[in-house]
Amino acid sequence: MTKQNTAPAVKPVNTPACPNFSSGPCPKRPGWDISKLKLDTMGRSHRAKVGKDALKAAIDKAASTLGVPDDWKVGIVPASDTGAFEMAMWSMLGERGVDALAWESFGSGWVTDAQKQLKLEDLRILKAGYGALPNLDEVDFSRDVLFTWNGTTSGVKVPNGDFIPSDREGLVFCDATSAVYAQDMPWDKLDVVTWSWQKALGSEGGHGMLMLSPRAVERLESYTPDRALPKIFRLTKGGKLIDGIFKGATINTPSMLAVSDFLDAIEWVETVGGAQGTIKRANDNFAVIEQWVAQTDWVDFLAEKEETRSNSSVCLSFVSDSFTALSEEDQAAFAKKFVKLLEEEGVAYDIGAYRDAPAGLRIWCGPTVEASDLQALTPWLDWAYYEIA
Repeated sequence: MTKQNTAPAVKPVNTPACPNFSSGPCPKRPGWDISKLKLDTMGRSHRAKVGKDALKAAIDKAASTLGVPDDWKVGIVPASDTGAFEMAMWSMLGERGVDALAWESFGSGWVTDAQKQLKLEDLRILKAGYGALPNLDEVDFSRDVLFTWNGTTSGVKVPNGDFIPSDREGLVFCDATSAVYAQDMPWDKLDVVTWSWQKALGSEGGHGMLMLSPRAVERLESYTPDRALPKIFRLTKGGKLIDGIFKGATINTPSMLAVSDFLDAIEWVETVGGAQGTIKRANDNFAVIEQWVAQTDWVDFLAEKEETRSNSSVCLSFVSDSFTALSEEDQAAFAKKFVKLLEEEGVAYDIGAYRDAPAGLRIWCGPTVEASDLQALTPWLDWAYYEIA
C-alpha cells in the first residue's frame, strides 16, 4: 500500500464514542456501568464467607478464561503486577544463575532489582533498545530467565514461546501484564506468570495475579533464599506453600470494590468467548492501526519487525523528515503538543509515549477498546499532525 502525504482538508466530524486509550489503567469494558457492580461485599470482611467466595470466584474465573492448567496455582497478591513479579523474584531467585532480558522500561526495572537490590552473583543481562528484542537464541535456559512478554512501553513483544525449550532446567519468570487476554500464553513454556487487573481487562488497579507452575511450587518448597522477606512477599511457611493465598485468603486486605469490578470484567470476558474472544478483539483493533500506518507517511511502528509488534500497547513514532530533523528536546515538545491538542478536542486521552521511551504515541488497542473508536480516531491523528507540523 502506498503511503500518502496529503493533509486532511477539514477537521474530522466523527469522534470516538470512548476517547480513552490509556495503556494503564486501561479503558473499561464496553458497556461498563458502576451501578451494575455487585456490592454485597461492601463493608464486609474479606475473610467472611461472602468475601472469600468473591475472591475465590475471581481466581477461578481468571484461571478458566485464560485456560491455565489445572495443576497450576493462581493467587491474588498485593501491589499489582509489580508486587506479583517482585514477590516471585525475592522468593525464588538465587538457586541458580539468572538471565534477565530487557527491551523497555519495566523489563529494565526487573534487571535493576536483580542487579542492585537482590545483588545476584550470577546474573547475565541481555538488553535491546526501544523497538528491538535481544537475541533470544542467546538465552540459557539451564538458568532462571526473567522477561516481559509484551513490552508495554515499547510496543515490542516476543513473537511466541518457541524460543523456550520444554525440557528447560531453570524456571521461566514472565511478566505478562499487557499480554494476557490479548496474546496467546503457552503455559507449558512458562513457570511464573504475573499480571494486573488494570491492563487488558481495564479493571481497577492495586492487585496483582501470581500464577505458578508445579515446577515453581517445587522451587518454593525446596529452596530458601538467604535474604529477608517482607510479609507481603512470603509464599511459604515451614517449607510448604501457603495454599490459602491461592484460594482467596489474601496476604493483606484487598479492596472488595476492586474485586467486584474485576469480577464484572471477567464476566464480560466470558460473554465474548474467553481469552480467545478477547485476543480476537485485540487483533481486530490492531488491524485498524496497522492499516492506517501502512498508508500514512508521517508515522511508523516503534517495533522494528512486524512479528514483534504488540497488538495491545501499540507504540508509534513520528518519522517525517521534518520531525526527525528536530532536536530531541523539540521532538518531545512536538509530541506533547500533539497529544494535548487531541485531549483538548476530547477525541483521545493519554496517548503520549511512556516517559522513558522515544517521543511518539502509545495507543491502547486491547480487548476493551472498540474497533469503531479506533476507526474514528485515525482521521483525527492525521488532522492533528498537519495542524502542528
